[in-house]
Amino acid sequence: MDPRPPLPPFTEESARRKVQAAEDAWNTRDPERVAGAYSEDTEWRNRGEHVVGRAAVVAFLTRKWERELDYRLRKNLWAFSDNRIAVRFQYESRDASGQWWRSYGNELWEFDDLGYMRRREASINDVAIEESERRVTPGEGELPAF
Repeated sequence: MDPRPPLPPFTEESARRKVQAAEDAWNTRDPERVAGAYSEDTEWRNRGEHVVGRAAVVAFLTRKWERELDYRLRKNLWAFSDNRIAVRFQYESRDASGQWWRSYGNELWEFDDLGYMRRREASINDVAIEESERRVTPGEGELPAF
């Protein structure tokens, strides 16, 4: 496998680049593209679901974006060291009935030596919002305060 820079150990600059690359990829809503950033044997804890392996990540993301329509995400670096990064995030989406949701959370990431994410732990809370309350839209930068 080819390296996937930036590589650990992370500096503040390289950690920010890794977080921005993840945000950009997730906002494509392309499961194959997103899964390419993870090791073949990646392990995820996402809410109550445990996902193991890149193929399972593709299946998980496919299901996710079939439910979470008009998905838009923002991630911000929280902390980093060696081969780990912690982020906070907010994303918004609507369900098939038209109800908008804002989802808040934190992720803990661990990378292998080639820069692929081998572990992802996500804790996420969902809040129903009105469309007029949306704030995660294209072109935004830093997340507003929780």
